[in-house]
Amino acid sequence: MNSNYALHEMLEVHEMAAFKTVCMTKSKTMQALVTDPQLIQILQQDVQLSQQQLQELGGVLSKVTL
Repeated sequence: MNSNYALHEMLEVHEMAAFKTVCMTKSKTMQALVTDPQLIQILQQDVQLSQQQLQELGGVLSKVTL
């Protein structure tokens, strides 16, 4: 993987990570407010997927050299 990203590329990845964090936080919060079991399951799956994606984005950001 090329770790020589341009500054704007690194900022884009950082922005995606920030947005994904907000989405995951909302899904976690909504789980406490939802009563439908199917919706709770969907929210739990979203949280798990978001955690995986954030780890991947963090891996990309950790390899960036400016």
